[in-house]
Amino acid sequence: MKRTANAHWEGNTKEGKGDITTQTTTLNHTQYSFNSRFADGVGTNPEELLGAAHAGCYTMALSAFLAQEGITAGSLDTKATVELDVATLGISSIQLDVTASLIDGVSEEKFNQVAHAAKENCPVSKALAATPISLTVTYK
Repeated sequence: MKRTANAHWEGNTKEGKGDITTQTTTLNHTQYSFNSRFADGVGTNPEELLGAAHAGCYTMALSAFLAQEGITAGSLDTKATVELDVATLGISSIQLDVTASLIDGVSEEKFNQVAHAAKENCPVSKALAATPISLTVTYK
């Protein structure tokens, strides 16, 4: 299974602007810019999108891991905080904060065990660990 997203950019880094569109068009020419990434400008940014992807993937994986243990989640809410080190322009950390209410009883210890296993095994966590990235370049 492959999913796609497209980004378009015009201009220089600080005054330029761009947009992002996903295959499903959930994001459809959604704007992003220097200000939406490094200040409080309108639009999205790569770190926010990475956080959304990680929170969504992790929460779904946690639900699956709980089900494997015979545990039904009442609700799971995850916040992903992606920190960009502006000095190195590198992702310095991702903090996942999950809050859960469970329909059937489970000990805190067991929940922590399953929650950590899901963190290690969700596809986005694995991708962020060490995924080969290939590149095709076309110059017109």
